Amino acid sequence: MPHNVNERLDELEIRASYQDRLLEELNAVVTDCNLRIDQLTRQNRQLQDMVKNLGGSLEESPDE
Repeated sequence: MPHNVNERLDELEIRASYQDRLLEELNAVVTDCNLRIDQLTRQNRQLQDMVKNLGGSLEESPDE
């Protein structure tokens, strides 16, 4: 544990720097996750539309 004020200040600066870097990294991860969620949401909607259209085609099929 630091004994004098300068050592304490150095330790606090190191911790603050580490936390800033970690915060930037976490922000990048969250941003990437949000982009992926948006992409998956669009794909899900497209698949839902495809299933709805396919369902309508099956009901109209003369083979049944």
